Amino acid sequence: MTLLELLITIVIIMILASIAMPLSKVSGKRSRELELRQELRMVRATLDQFKLEWNRESDILVGPLCVQNKLTCKEVTGVSGYPKSLEVLLEVKLTGEKATVTEETIRRYLRKIPVDPMTEKADWRLRCYADPPDVSSWCGEDVYDLASSSDEVALDGTNYRDW
Repeated sequence: MTLLELLITIVIIMILASIAMPLSKVSGKRSRELELRQELRMVRATLDQFKLEWNRESDILVGPLCVQNKLTCKEVTGVSGYPKSLEVLLEVKLTGEKATVTEETIRRYLRKIPVDPMTEKADWRLRCYADPPDVSSWCGEDVYDLASSSDEVALDGTNYRDW
């Protein structure tokens, strides 16, 4: 009787373990997906904030920081007013008169470039303002949007690169 009880207990434990393993894999993937959505939302909001402050349309300076810092504006922004690279969001040196008065000579939008949770690297797919949504390569003029560089499929059946 004791051996039979032991075998039944082992079988029950194996069944429960076989159910728990796929659930743990799905929950890990789901948490990485949530982290990816948060990172994308944060960087896209930062890009929008940068665009508001440093906006320009070709040679016409529109944004308040762009008007005050004309030299810096042309160095850090593309013709659309978006940053030339993600590294620009880490540090923009102000050159206008307000920079010397308030002693604020550096404007930071991000502390560091976030890591893509799917690839675990900071290798985002970038898109320019003039690019169509399904472009496969970055034009290099400005950073309008970013997406994951992972080729994996999400739990909802979409590709991470399309988020």
